[in-house]
Amino acid sequence: MPEEKYVAVVTKPVAAPQPGEAAFFDVDNTLMRGASLFHVARKMHQRGAFTLTQAAGFAWKQFKFVARGENMDDVHAVRDSALTLAAGITVDDIKALGEEVYDEMIVSRIWPGAKALAEQHLRVGRRVWLVTATPIEVATVISTRLGLTGALGTVGEVSEGMYTGRLVGDILHGSAKAVAVQELADAEELDLKRCWAYSDSYNDIPLLTLVGHPVAINPDARLRRHARDHNWPVYDFRAGRRAATLGLKAATVCGAVYGLWKGFARIRGPRI
Repeated sequence: MPEEKYVAVVTKPVAAPQPGEAAFFDVDNTLMRGASLFHVARKMHQRGAFTLTQAAGFAWKQFKFVARGENMDDVHAVRDSALTLAAGITVDDIKALGEEVYDEMIVSRIWPGAKALAEQHLRVGRRVWLVTATPIEVATVISTRLGLTGALGTVGEVSEGMYTGRLVGDILHGSAKAVAVQELADAEELDLKRCWAYSDSYNDIPLLTLVGHPVAINPDARLRRHARDHNWPVYDFRAGRRAATLGLKAATVCGAVYGLWKGFARIRGPRI
């Protein structure tokens, strides 16, 4: 039996009084500030999975992601590094790590405005799905903790309970999100013209144009222009917008590097 390229994990079944309707949320920079995969990497570093040099590379990519939005080169670089590091780790370990990452790092970075939008959809009976490049195990934790319907995420190949360092299909990003949502809509009998989608990235235009109600949240420059040209709603939950938050972003990356260094120091112990 062929492996599924993308997995839709139901975390909270909904008896929807709005049949055929759903809302789809990107995660990174849309539902939360920054990249969730960075925090997974940070937690792995604290456990001694990789070096300070590799950790600093992740921190720099996180800073650029918060500051300017998604860049495909950075996305693929993080993907390749994460796959290499994940090889030989058990599925149970990643699930447990996802719980820790949510409690320690992600929950405080959830945008209250984006969370309120998701909750409003649930209140009126729409299903709410996360659609993210984040590993499905971590996406499932986020969906469960927020009480959402479910999650679609990137799937790592597993053999004998451990990750092989390869993907099933490709990273759930860009046009792949639209493909996965279309497949889910077919399975769930959703009318996509009556559905919503939320994202911060121009790379998610294929997903946003698939639904009848596209919304830009914390958009990058290209998505902001596209949303304006197509009269899409735009919500920006970043305090003071880009100019006013430059200092915050700088502090974010400095704090991340410092935190990674402290974790590294604890793992190595004092020098003799």
